[in-house]
Amino acid sequence: MIRKYWFSASIVLALAVVGVGCRESTPAIASAAPSDPESATVATAKPEPLVVSGPLVVEHQVDVAAQHDGIVASIAVQPGQRVRAGTLLAQLDDREISSDLEAARAKTRSIEADLKNWQAEAKVAQADYERAQKMWDAQIITQEQLEHTKFKAESETWDILRVREMLTNARHSERSLELEREKTRICAPFDSLVARRYVRAGQQVAKGDRLFWVTDEAPLRLRFTLPERFLGRLRKGQQVPLASPDVPGEHVAKVIEVSPVVDPASGLQKVKALFDNLEGRVRPGISGRMLWN
Repeated sequence: MIRKYWFSASIVLALAVVGVGCRESTPAIASAAPSDPESATVATAKPEPLVVSGPLVVEHQVDVAAQHDGIVASIAVQPGQRVRAGTLLAQLDDREISSDLEAARAKTRSIEADLKNWQAEAKVAQADYERAQKMWDAQIITQEQLEHTKFKAESETWDILRVREMLTNARHSERSLELEREKTRICAPFDSLVARRYVRAGQQVAKGDRLFWVTDEAPLRLRFTLPERFLGRLRKGQQVPLASPDVPGEHVAKVIEVSPVVDPASGLQKVKALFDNLEGRVRPGISGRMLWN
């Protein structure tokens, strides 16, 4: 009886030892599984794509304003017309200025003739002085007569200087009127497209009034800002794809300027991209969109 009880107790103790061993081996098996599943996902994540959009503008785009008061005498171009630099866009009435200019030119010619007359008088006075010196050497005339001819020659020299200054002033007045007359000619400041016309023939305009709006067609520029978390994603000279909903197809823009600093108030960095638009398919002012990884 005692042996039977001892045998049963030995079996129970052996099973308990086996169960403890199984429980201790379970953590070792679990440790073989990945400890952090999210770390593997972060390691394979792609960079956040950059998407910017805005109007495509040109650098040369200005309102041509009147530089002189007057009446529009004629209109030479119409909106949509391409012009070269210096092309006449409109003409203001310049009859009064032209008349004043002709009077100034006549005055200049008169002073030029007067100057030649004084130069001739100076030569006569110089010849008289040289002859008086010889006569003085020969004791024919007195000292006072010699000095008289000397002072006369000097006086003619100063008269020549005075008339020369008058001639210079007349020429500058003439040039000033020429510039005023040029202001009545409204010309294109650069090779451009006439986008708008604000005036009509016969209209009275004042200095500073808008007459035309002219714009260049190429190259086009897209200005945008990027958050500071994208620092280093763009660099000068980098080419990026450019698309526009108004013009089918894909184009390529080039980054021409990346601000070296970040605005501390907004945390944004300014960037400028350039699109050549050599074919002229993209019109200034339309929307452009750039997307890259």
